Order: sequence, then C-alpha cells, then structure tokens
Amino acid sequence: MKYLISGGGTGGHIFPAVSIANALRELDPNAEILFVGALGRMEMERVPQAGYKIIGLPVRGFNRAQPCYASGAAMKVAAKMGVPILLQEQNGFAGVTNKLLKDDASVICVAYDHMERFFPAEKIILTGNPVRQNLTKGKSSKKDGEKNLLIIGGSLGARTINESIIAALPLLAKSKMHIVWQTGKVYFDKCKAAWQENGSPKNIECLDFLSDMPDRYATADLVISRAGASSISELCLLGKPAILVPSPNVAEDHQTHNAMALVEKNAAVLVKDIDARNSLVDTALTLIQDDKKLETLHKNILALAQPDSAKRIAQEVIKLTQQK
Repeated sequence: MKYLISGGGTGGHIFPAVSIANALRELDPNAEILFVGALGRMEMERVPQAGYKIIGLPVRGFNRAQPCYASGAAMKVAAKMGVPILLQEQNGFAGVTNKLLKDDASVICVAYDHMERFFPAEKIILTGNPVRQNLTKGKSSKKDGEKNLLIIGGSLGARTINESIIAALPLLAKSKMHIVWQTGKVYFDKCKAAWQENGSPKNIECLDFLSDMPDRYATADLVISRAGASSISELCLLGKPAILVPSPNVAEDHQTHNAMALVEKNAAVLVKDIDARNSLVDTALTLIQDDKKLETLHKNILALAQPDSAKRIAQEVIKLTQQK
C-alpha cells in the first residue's frame, strides 16, 4: 500500500504527522509512505530526519482574501482521483483548509468534542492528537520537598510568556522553586541577558531548547504553556497541571478554544495573553503551593487524555484502504 501524508509548517503539525507515519509502518511494515510539504518550511528538514521521503511544493499558507491551499493541494487532487482521504483536525476550532476539504474526506479524526459544528457528524471519530514518541518514558529528578515549574514556549518561543518571566525574575530568583525556562530560539539571547543581569540565579535554568523533554515533564509540578493542540495533548497524556496562555496570533483564535475546552472541565487554568504580564507569575506562585488544586487539575486533565492516538488514526487509514 502507498500512503501520502501532507501537512507541516510547525513542529505542532510535523510531530503528529510523523507519529501517524510510524504507527502506519508498525501496522503495515511493507507500506510505502511519502510526505508532501511546502518548500522552505520546517517539514523539509524534520521529516527526512525522521526517516521519511518528502516532496516540497511551491505553495504558501492560506490567504483568506484569495483562497489557495497548502496541504490542501495534495488532498484536493487525491479526491479528484478517487483516492480516500482522512483528515486530522488538531484544534477545538477547525482550520480553514480542513473545513474546505470536509466534503471530500471519508473520515475526520478530531481531538475535541462538539466538532459536528464544523464537520458532518457521521464522518467524525474522536481519536485525540498524536504526541511525540517516548514522552511517557521520562524520569523525574525532583528533590524531596522542592517544587518544580516548567515554562515552555515552543521551538520558536512565546514573547508574552518570556516578557512576563523577565519582569518577575527578581521574585522568581528568591523563590525556593526550581524553574526550567525554555525560551525558544528567537528570544533566547534577550532572556539569557536578563537572567545574567539578575545574578544568574541557580534555581532558574534558562534554555532555548529542551532535548530531554520527557524528563522535564516528569519532574514538573506545574507547567506554563501556550495552548497549541500538540502541547495540550501532551499535558493531557501526562496529567500535568497547567497554566495556559493562548497565543492571540493564530487563525480564528483557536488556542483560546483549545484552552477553554480544558478550563470548562476544571482541567487547566487560563491566563489571557493580555493579562499575562500582570498576573501570570503571581498565579503560578500561588497555584504551585496549592497541592489540593494541583491534584484536582491532575485528575481532570488526565481524564481527557486519548492514549494510542497515532495507532487509532493509522487503523482508520488502513480501514479506508481495505474498503477501497
């Protein structure tokens, strides 16, 4: 069987796509898997690193004034050729390309409830989002009695989160917490300079990238994060109490929709981007000392986890090929 996987642009799209490819390969060892991406984007580097062939197309992201397709180009052609299509929608608010492809798709795998407002109900399967392999294999390095705060801004970083931490460095340096501050590569120099200006406090690790993410997650009592689909799926799978700061710079404000799906179930705490500089650190310092609230958040977010998501999506893909 030959499978084509298309999507990318950010790690949050590439990691799940590779996870699905790996699951397909496990279920169908003889499968031929080809990725299609956009020239010049992150997938052209990351997918070959994961061991898969990729073809880059000269396409751009979606222009809402003049509709065009990114991953949609490959799917549209496949539909015209009678090739079955499976869509994976990561967010609680459906993306434009997936909404435009909904009539062509045979199956639509989603991560949130109530997605029938965007897609035909009979096509929807709740699978959750695939996450990075080995994420659950982390080992905690937590010391007895020590609270650990993990701050993650994604591979590029999150400006508001970083600025909130910079403003509160004197306060955080005095705390008895151990803090891992992943700044992202874009903001690292500025954050590192601020850290050094505050005496390079030993209880704060200032890093641009975390290569040992499973261990960092395992050690954390509380996580501060954006509300991207992949980040939330990881937090759910690991049952990590979290303060979510949705990015305002995304289409249809979908990160706020993602975050609210958890907040409404008392499974996470929301701090709006516009409020973060004033309240994020104070919220974190209060919450991390409230063991009862942390335990409630842990139980509720863990209940939302969708284990084996990549395998379940791969099984749906194989079903479609068998039907054809």
